[in-house]
Amino acid sequence: MDTTEAELLAQSWQLALRAERKSPETLKAYGAGVRAYLGWCTTRPADPMTRAALNLWVAEMLEKGAAASTARSRQLAVRRFAAWLAAEGELPADPFLGVKAPKLDERVVEPLTDDEIRALLKACVPPRGATPAESMRHRRDEALIRFMFETGTRAGEAVALQLADVDLVNGVAIVRKGKGGRGRTVPFGPQTSLAIDRYVRLRRGHRLAESSPDLWLGDRGKRFSYDALHKTLGERAAAAGVVGFHPHKLRHTAAHRWLAAGGSESGLMAVAGWTRPDMLMRYTKAQASARAAEEARTLNLGDV
Repeated sequence: MDTTEAELLAQSWQLALRAERKSPETLKAYGAGVRAYLGWCTTRPADPMTRAALNLWVAEMLEKGAAASTARSRQLAVRRFAAWLAAEGELPADPFLGVKAPKLDERVVEPLTDDEIRALLKACVPPRGATPAESMRHRRDEALIRFMFETGTRAGEAVALQLADVDLVNGVAIVRKGKGGRGRTVPFGPQTSLAIDRYVRLRRGHRLAESSPDLWLGDRGKRFSYDALHKTLGERAAAAGVVGFHPHKLRHTAAHRWLAAGGSESGLMAVAGWTRPDMLMRYTKAQASARAAEEARTLNLGDV
């Protein structure tokens, strides 16, 4: 198979993924990975559906400084594409069956401190004299930050929330588009309810207030997208002086705060939407020693 044919088939694969109701984030990641690989293959005469070509591409990515997680994600996209080609009869067999993924680095993501959280929230306070549209944007971002660092929802899950999914009286929200198609209910407290209510009242003046079921609405009369969330929260972090911020840090922060407050691991897995204990450990290991030390002090094991 040559690169031109593979590029055409990649478009058909995207249609198949949409039919499988893959999330927008998955579609974007898979599409980017396959496009990057096929773009690389156009500079080489090799058949893109060979192990030699795939392994060389991954090796070059790593040698040029790409993170192991990036190489792994892009390689996975190509492998899934090849598996689909084989299933559709476009290839006699999956050429990448059994290919190993690059080993991931053991990254430790520190949760946000209480001071950093307070600084983020302070950066969302509407300035004096703000217009209704500006006030709505400030209140929206505060509500988003509070909701995400309390519930631990993924960015894509938070963006997908609809107005009808949130019960402010009982403090619960329904995540209908969870990872792997698994929905769940997440609880939140009075401060988050208050923040969302303040935003919702201002939301009524938005151009799309009546026509859009989405909870979060964008600037200048637009919808609020996954990319918009990353952009606006990044701007809040910069204004707050929070270094190294990424919206996914809010999920790490929620997990740490849950366990630090004495919450159970099983409860955290249910709220965060994890089905494997290793995912819980991955998200909470940064402060595991600190939590253990605090727990040890309450046990008084040295008293005899």
